[in-house]
Amino acid sequence: MRIALNAQLLSFAETYRSGGISRVIYHLLAELGRDPRGHTFDVFVPTAPATNGWGGLTFHPSGGHTMRPAIRIVWEQTILPRELARLGPDLLHGTAYALPVGWPGPGVVTMYDLSFLRFPNAFKPANRIYLTATTRATARRARRILTISEHARRDIVRFLSVPEQRVDVAYPAAEVRYHRLPAEQVRAFRVAHDLPEVFVFAVGTLEPRKNLVGLLHAYARVRAKRPPLYVAGGVGWRFSPIFDTVRQLHLTDDVHFLGFVPEDELPLWYNAARLFAFPSLYEGFGLPVLEAMACGTPVVTSTAASLPEVAGKAAVLVPPQDTDRLAHEMERVLGDPQLQTEMRAAGRIQASRFSWRAMTDQTVTTYSRAVGG
Repeated sequence: MRIALNAQLLSFAETYRSGGISRVIYHLLAELGRDPRGHTFDVFVPTAPATNGWGGLTFHPSGGHTMRPAIRIVWEQTILPRELARLGPDLLHGTAYALPVGWPGPGVVTMYDLSFLRFPNAFKPANRIYLTATTRATARRARRILTISEHARRDIVRFLSVPEQRVDVAYPAAEVRYHRLPAEQVRAFRVAHDLPEVFVFAVGTLEPRKNLVGLLHAYARVRAKRPPLYVAGGVGWRFSPIFDTVRQLHLTDDVHFLGFVPEDELPLWYNAARLFAFPSLYEGFGLPVLEAMACGTPVVTSTAASLPEVAGKAAVLVPPQDTDRLAHEMERVLGDPQLQTEMRAAGRIQASRFSWRAMTDQTVTTYSRAVGG
């Protein structure tokens, strides 16, 4: 088959902050480049990679201007269909929610989650309206839909009225950089950043969905030798209540906001932390939980959405709005070295069950189903 992929949310810049979507696209392409499974691939990206080590992939750069959402949307609906007509692929994969109206052939679309439908007030109105309209229209036209968890699959069936048999799950994985690091390297990192031996770490954009306000209330109730809390993540939508809560709970000296942390530094933060806390209200998948477990860090996370699928039995699961329970479990893990040892081992085993190769195999199977169907 000749397959076209619209990968406009991919960037090869090291500082790119689109997070999980860009990483999933990157690793799908990397796996396809190493093993194209007998297919050829035309990949539409804003800018092409600097190196040519991508195997059988042919990149078609649209120009950096499509990094701007409004221009990208116009490009996808006007120029992309003309390019597809010229190339004549057997299938188009829209890697982020959308397929162009002008494409008449078989289409597969990846929908990562439906947070804009479940939590509409957490999105800017223009973003929510565009995502809702585009996703509903694409769901009707796509031959098959890919998503990243069983929970997201159930949401797609429920909210978009899609037949269950048209939706496939292809789980992401933690990148290879996330693993247990040498003790000397971690110690040097602590010294360089003036970090204590024991601290709690959290990752997430500062926005309501990440439930950082709930985490702060739980953290304030940890009684015995409460270690500092470090939070990595840039500011997002409606972030001010987070800082207000820090002041109201008198946690200014205990909670440290790191802002955006480069991806090559995140494994060191995970490794240095005694506990990773991730009580999110909703996740399509929850890569930080997998990353922390791959680094051997004990995890306390949420029973919400897809997080139990990711964590399995390797993490402590708490209802995200039960701050008393969250405080109790954080305190229990922090105070029990034997439990920490058991959770480190279990976490690494759980993380190893997810792989980019398995995700890509499922994606290619979905391509075959779409063309055959």
